[in-house]
Amino acid sequence: MTLSRDRRPPPSARKAPKGGRPVLPRPLLLALLSLCLAARYALAADDPCAGFSGDVIHERTLFAGTAQPIAAGREPTSAPPLAVDRLYELQLAPQEQVAMLLPPGKKTQVADAYAGVARLQLARPGSYRISVDQGAWIDVVGDGHMIDSSDFQGRPGCSAPHKIVQYLLPVAHELVLQVSAAAAPHLRLTITLVD
Repeated sequence: MTLSRDRRPPPSARKAPKGGRPVLPRPLLLALLSLCLAARYALAADDPCAGFSGDVIHERTLFAGTAQPIAAGREPTSAPPLAVDRLYELQLAPQEQVAMLLPPGKKTQVADAYAGVARLQLARPGSYRISVDQGAWIDVVGDGHMIDSSDFQGRPGCSAPHKIVQYLLPVAHELVLQVSAAAAPHLRLTITLVD
C-alpha cells in the first residue's frame, strides 16, 4: 500500500506571489495587528496626558519647563499681565478674598477654593488655549462681557496640563482672565495661540 504524498513545499518555503512580497497567513496578520493595537493602548494608559484630542505638543512642552512665579490679582486693578507662550505659576488667594470683574461662570461654590485674576496681553485676535495643571474654573472677560469658550477638555491624572479651555479672543481694550474654584493655592498656567 502506497500513501500519496503532497508534493507542495511547506507554507514557510513557498515562493512569494508575482508581486514580490510574501503574504502572511491571515491568523498571523490578525495577531500582529492585535499586538500593535494593544501596545498603543498600553502606552496611552501609562501616560494619562496622551488622551487629549488634537495637537497639544506645544502646551505639553511649555508645562515641561520652569514656571515663572507671579501673584494673581485679588481684583482687576491689581491683575498682573500674562503673555502668550510662557508657563506661569500663579499664587492664588482664598476665593472669598478675590473680587472678580464679573461673577464666575461656575455657579456652584467649592469649599476652601482659591481664585485670582490676571490681564491677557494679546498681539492679535485668534483662537487661544488657556491650559492649567489642576481642576479650576476659567473665565475670560472682554470689555466688560463674558467670552464663551469654544472648546474644553481635561484628563484625569494628568497635570501637564490637566485642563485646556479654548477661546476665540479679540484684541480687546481689556481682557481679564478669572480663575476660580481651584483646589490649591498655586496654579500653573499657559496661554497659547492655536491658529
